[in-house]
Amino acid sequence: MAYYHNNTIIYLNGAFVKAAEATTDYYSQSLHYGYAVFEGIRSYRTATGETKIFKATEHYDRLRNSARALNMPYSWDTDELIKATYEVLQRNNLQNAYIRPVVYAPANMSFNPNNESYILIAAWEMGLFLGEKLLRVMTSSFQRPNPKGFRIEAKASGHYVNSILASQEAKAKGFDEALLTDMNGYVAEGPGANVFFEKNGKLVTPPAGNILPGITRATVIEICEVLNIPVEQRLFTTDELKQADAAFFCGTAAEVIGWQSFDEVTFPAKWENTIGRKIQQAYKDRVTEAIKGELVD
Repeated sequence: MAYYHNNTIIYLNGAFVKAAEATTDYYSQSLHYGYAVFEGIRSYRTATGETKIFKATEHYDRLRNSARALNMPYSWDTDELIKATYEVLQRNNLQNAYIRPVVYAPANMSFNPNNESYILIAAWEMGLFLGEKLLRVMTSSFQRPNPKGFRIEAKASGHYVNSILASQEAKAKGFDEALLTDMNGYVAEGPGANVFFEKNGKLVTPPAGNILPGITRATVIEICEVLNIPVEQRLFTTDELKQADAAFFCGTAAEVIGWQSFDEVTFPAKWENTIGRKIQQAYKDRVTEAIKGELVD
């Protein structure tokens, strides 16, 4: 996938520059230690033809909170960054795009704190991250990190080594994606998405504590409140998940995508008839503003 070309523009530390000409410091804590934070954000062409960044404020507020959780200096204003992001989209003629802000560290080969941070905002065209078909998912041999060892609520770059290993393992074994458990064996999340399962007309999802509390996850819960769909946030095992009627992942990149099977156990409900499918359509309508009313920000 080509993320940029010779004329692609990014936002870098207050200036709009060509991605092909931008540089970084090879002695940064971010490069050597994964000491950086980031966001994944989507923009959409709405039903009126306008470009809309979905939940931009929530994403940039989380970027700030992640940086502060990792003791990274953070001096940017959310409204300022949203404005810069729309400018990046306009300069690159993008509407349906994936947006990647990164806050990263200066040159520092020690573990001492920094006096400043840098910021990058890039964007590229993105379609369906996990494809259109239902997913075959497997339990990963990798677990989510002990939350006492990390700021697990922060979207930190280094945490995603865990995600890469889990996803690569699943694909090497012929599956579409992985599901990780926590250190106690309870279901946590996918490599880059939260999980819900459906049983007897109710949705169940893991609680905060061992997961990244996703913005798309929160949106799914909001949609369920509007549609009067009960949602329970609690711990559950992979054995219970195998007894579900249906299941799905949700995340900014993944959006809402259903599962065909889990550990080779096929879910009995037809996806077209599930709550997950109803949520998938409602989410699409919401991000594209295809309908007006309660389901639109």
